Amino acid sequence: MRVVIAEDLALLREGVVALLRENGIEVVAQVEDGPGLLRAIAGHEPDLAIVDVRLPPTFSDEGLRAAIEARRRQPALGVLVLSQYVETAYASELIGENTAGIGYLLKERIGDVRAFLDALTRVADGGTVLDRQVVTQLLVPRDSSMDALTSLTTRERDVLELMAEGRSNTAIAESLVVTPGAVEKHITNIFSKLDLPACDDDHRRVLAVLAYLRVAG
Repeated sequence: MRVVIAEDLALLREGVVALLRENGIEVVAQVEDGPGLLRAIAGHEPDLAIVDVRLPPTFSDEGLRAAIEARRRQPALGVLVLSQYVETAYASELIGENTAGIGYLLKERIGDVRAFLDALTRVADGGTVLDRQVVTQLLVPRDSSMDALTSLTTRERDVLELMAEGRSNTAIAESLVVTPGAVEKHITNIFSKLDLPACDDDHRRVLAVLAYLRVAG
């Protein structure tokens, strides 16, 4: 895997670089701002870009804008956006209509090395990973008439949060201390309540999360 990192905080950037290299991931470029990210992507054609939402000069959403533009220029590029806080509007804008190869995590998740590396791999391989806290906020209904938002049980919400992180059924079962069969039942109920018909791939798992993302956005 070949990675470009866009992060203005040198200490954090160097820490991520060291972490990736220790685990056999090639870092082909490190940049501090949006224009630098676009130049690095054009020059190196990486598999994945790790991008801070807030970059110079205004530290508002320059990183997000650069990530969206990078995806427009190179649709196959995996993008993992890192944020200090939960900002569901940014997650919604980043994902848009193309869910393949997109991730949105809080920076604190880097501390869980195994999960962070797994998220990188999933995004680079075309998967979608959303931070559990982002999903938790998306699950808060804005209107009591939203049957899809209010119909999920507490356990189904727990399962959906873990699905958003890209967890397998087995991993979800281990996290919630239930059987894989129970997880399958919960997922079936989620798909049914969200009116997601059966299809031939795992994309429906992503759609289950995005159903909330679009309502909340």
